[in-house]
Amino acid sequence: MEPVRHDTHAPAVPLDADWLMAVVAAGSATTPEELDAAADWITATVPGTAEQALIAAGRLSPGTPSGLHDRDVWYRREIVLDTPGTIRFEGLTAPAEIFLDGAQSASVASMYVPTALSCPAGRHALAIRLPALNPVLAAAKGPRPRWRPMMIQPGTLRLIRATTLGHMPGWSPEVAVVGPWQGMHLLPDTAAPRLVSLRLNAGLEGPDGVLDIAVSFDQPVEDAVEVLCAGHSQTLHPGTGNAHAGRLVVPDVAPWWPNGLGDAATHGVQLRIGDRLMEAGRVGFRTLAVDRGPDGQGFGLVVNGVPVFCRGASWTPPDPAAPGVADPRPLLELARDAGMTMIRLSGTMGAESMTFHAACDELGLLVWHDLPFANFDYPTEDPAFRALVTAEVQHLLGRLAGSPSLAVVCGGSEMAQQATMLGLKPDQAAMPFFEEHLPQLVAELAPQAAYVPHTPWGGSLPFVTDAGVTHYFGVGAYRRPMEDARRADVRFASECLAFAAVPSAASLALQDMNPADETRWSSGVPRDAGADWDFEDVRDHYVGALFGLDPAALRASDPDRWLALGRAAPAILMEAVFGEWRRAGSRCRGGLVWLLADMKPGAGWGLVDRLGEPKSTWHALRRAFRPLHLGLTDEGLNGLGIHLVNETRKSRAVRLTLASYGEGPHPLARAERGLTLAAGKAFSLSSHELLGRFFDIADAYRFGPRAHQATLARLHDPETGALLAEASHVLPGCAVAPGDIGLSAQRVDGEAGPALAIATDRFAHAITVEDAGFRASDEGFCLAPGETRVVPLVRRRGTPLSTQGRVTALNSHPVAYEHAA
Repeated sequence: MEPVRHDTHAPAVPLDADWLMAVVAAGSATTPEELDAAADWITATVPGTAEQALIAAGRLSPGTPSGLHDRDVWYRREIVLDTPGTIRFEGLTAPAEIFLDGAQSASVASMYVPTALSCPAGRHALAIRLPALNPVLAAAKGPRPRWRPMMIQPGTLRLIRATTLGHMPGWSPEVAVVGPWQGMHLLPDTAAPRLVSLRLNAGLEGPDGVLDIAVSFDQPVEDAVEVLCAGHSQTLHPGTGNAHAGRLVVPDVAPWWPNGLGDAATHGVQLRIGDRLMEAGRVGFRTLAVDRGPDGQGFGLVVNGVPVFCRGASWTPPDPAAPGVADPRPLLELARDAGMTMIRLSGTMGAESMTFHAACDELGLLVWHDLPFANFDYPTEDPAFRALVTAEVQHLLGRLAGSPSLAVVCGGSEMAQQATMLGLKPDQAAMPFFEEHLPQLVAELAPQAAYVPHTPWGGSLPFVTDAGVTHYFGVGAYRRPMEDARRADVRFASECLAFAAVPSAASLALQDMNPADETRWSSGVPRDAGADWDFEDVRDHYVGALFGLDPAALRASDPDRWLALGRAAPAILMEAVFGEWRRAGSRCRGGLVWLLADMKPGAGWGLVDRLGEPKSTWHALRRAFRPLHLGLTDEGLNGLGIHLVNETRKSRAVRLTLASYGEGPHPLARAERGLTLAAGKAFSLSSHELLGRFFDIADAYRFGPRAHQATLARLHDPETGALLAEASHVLPGCAVAPGDIGLSAQRVDGEAGPALAIATDRFAHAITVEDAGFRASDEGFCLAPGETRVVPLVRRRGTPLSTQGRVTALNSHPVAYEHAA
């Protein structure tokens, strides 16, 4: 179990400081005595990795392959204990060997299982050897696999419990994750009973919170054991084997809600034994149920009785060379600010730190937690391997006892898909560990979460889109038209919409990325192993489809314009797909974009670039993810579908406007209506119904030349006039040629700091801001003729103050603005 956060009788002492690290030839030293006395030791941070230490010491340039998987890495330090104690290693990359005073005292077979080492009082030499991984992989032997995936190399990685990061060519950077990726603690021995296990399960019964708790100790406890939470307490009942259990009821508790639906209220839990107080983490009171739909084939989450459309992205560690080490909060705050309700930990990325999970609890971000399995046929029928990975699950889930953000536990990523796509029938690809054993373990350790055996999973084949959970790349990698998002009838997409999304011009300059440097540029573009195309080809396909241009010719003649359209196309598609999935008639209950952030410089899958700056796709999804949502869909001869969603728990009066624009300043069709959106409801209406007359708004009938280019829909507050939600529909090939539309921008002082007042005389398509010192808080939106929008500016960290910036739209020449002196 995860140790308690603080114990007044025996506080855990971090062992984070005074570490040295050395890199030596593989096999050149197998004990501390064999290490050359002149070994080149450098300081190292714990938790941390060898690549981090080498970069900090100036021995390695960021982004440069380290070759550490071909060399041994050693860590060492001295420790002084006044009394005997236990050293707990929360996470060492595997394989690893731990030496105390020159003798090997423990070994590590999984990076996801903590290791404890007893240590007597006195001064001691502590050392850790991390053998070179490549020779270990070359020598690894195991049962013959039933299938051999191409994505992760080498295949023997399925036998070693190490992360797949750095082993996915075309996906992740060439990193070597080696070192103590989680912290170390010294737990002093004490005569007082020490906590051995802790189980928490927080829920709701009507307005009251209920906390079921079960604890056990290493020796009998003479005093009463009391649990305290949210200002209430309850004495636990003693049981057998030094165990205690009970239920605490908290009347009228503040419940935990996902982002956008209410406050993510959490409450500290303490154990009290006499004058001894133990901090046992935080819990959130909520309920969670899975809604399979009327046909029993769907997948949707219901939190506190309220259906939640799960929208978000798959997580990527801020530093791929050190997963679980770097502060996750800045990225998670961007996820929250984009309106996300869920973050997925993919089986390809591994596990995360408790800091990550605590932040998700606080920010209201539901967590879909793949266990660290992906693609392979793992030898789970081997008793030793099965015991090891069972211990992993027990630790990874045991430490999340009571975590309200933990919503879905999944056996792993694309295992059933790989087996099926490579020709196995369902009975040949059966995996009892994931389909029979793990459900019982998850029910015991994480009763607050739903369980899914694999992702994708459900239907006649594991990866079909109209049943269970799927990985949807119809719009995206498979270059299907936008109509496929409806035709696929997606029920829940735990992965979707991967594009090689282009960062802003300023961010590309800071990353020293330029398409003219074809080798370096292409290294930042994701590619599936074995494919003769990459995800830039996918993006270019949609640039051609949306704008009626030849992207290859444009790249050669006007690369800046090619990049601008490349920023716009994925953003338009993502916003449109989620508009489709969130409409009232859709059976979709969630979509998680692949990925949240880039792992390499350049045009990666991330919604956030390598410098932590939101891309155009992040801004688009922030519009698409609003709890109060407005979407437009092309319904052909039936006009445009106007879709309104109120996911909040309060009804809302709104004013809906719809207007279509051509090249002139006045709308060619316009309608307005006051509406009341009921809490937790969605409904749709037709543009024909709203306009009350015929207007070929979708350009479906095509009687004569096009009269208009684009249609804008807006929701405003009827009292204050504040913009609540917006959506746009631009006809293919329209509003894309740069011209004089009367676009203007002026630096102003906003309510919270510097801002831009952006205005236009004609319809403006996909506004962007280019500024070396600031980024715009909103981009990619469309402006109606005569409209002015004030956009706050956010200072870029570590960049000089700029004196000038410029604003542009896809159909406008750029216009400059000056910063105040």
